[in-house]
Amino acid sequence: MRNEAMNGRMKGLRSWLINPVLNKEFTLRMRTVRSMWTLFFYLLAMGFLMLSIVYLTQMLGSNNRSFNPEDSKIMFYFLAFAQLGLIAFMAPGLTAGVISGEREKQTLNLLLTTQQSSSTIILSKLLSSLSFMIVIVLSTIPIYSMVFLYGGVSPKQLILVFLFFVFIMFMLGSFGIMFSTLLKRTMISVIATYGVGLFIFVGTAIIFYVVMAIVSQFQYNNPNTNFSWIGHIIAWNPIAALYSILDPSISNEVFNFNGSSVKKAPIQLWQEFVLIYTALSALALWLSIRKLRPRLKRN
Repeated sequence: MRNEAMNGRMKGLRSWLINPVLNKEFTLRMRTVRSMWTLFFYLLAMGFLMLSIVYLTQMLGSNNRSFNPEDSKIMFYFLAFAQLGLIAFMAPGLTAGVISGEREKQTLNLLLTTQQSSSTIILSKLLSSLSFMIVIVLSTIPIYSMVFLYGGVSPKQLILVFLFFVFIMFMLGSFGIMFSTLLKRTMISVIATYGVGLFIFVGTAIIFYVVMAIVSQFQYNNPNTNFSWIGHIIAWNPIAALYSILDPSISNEVFNFNGSSVKKAPIQLWQEFVLIYTALSALALWLSIRKLRPRLKRN
């Protein structure tokens, strides 16, 4: 009986992990010529950026033209932020049309008549869309390996940065799936997803600097007031979160705003960022699953 129960659980897990929707999406996305050229040009762009920063550090650096750990750290920072920008540009486009595209091709109703649940369809679409981005990010490891030739960067930082990239894909992909489910037109869904991404990357930074300017003026008249809470605003920004992984001391500086009483950050910026957007991403996926199937109105 135990063996039969165990076999039943394994079959259920296998059917969830390798379901027809996921198998179809993997086949269509990974075996196209466009995927090959996308990977090629992505690596070409990253390689060009890598060679450019090496050239600049060598030509504009010290007279002996030797590579030091500080130059390696600058190169790592440059590559990390450049890849964050590329991910922010590509991830919404891969997920913002997965459901609305099925609706426009008139295949969504056929997909909903299968035995796959709404959660399986949504998560399979998300996983298949982000798997290609994960392959692209992992393919850049040889480029990052050049950093370790000169030191200045720890393997822990590299692992945290790559895990952060995966989380950014998941976050943007969740919002893309949500808008693709709620909105009927793919173009409108793409615009909405990029708009939310722009607000996350740029809007949160603008809000932080505006609040910081207001608080600085207020603190001039009230010097004993504690304004360490301002650090929680910039924690919503992925650029600040990534920078806190590269340089953990930035979290202490943000929470110690203008000499506040808090000398040490209660939480790292990237940790608070992950907590905030994990909840928002889960909410976006829940809305996508709930709104995927049409519901009959009760009289």
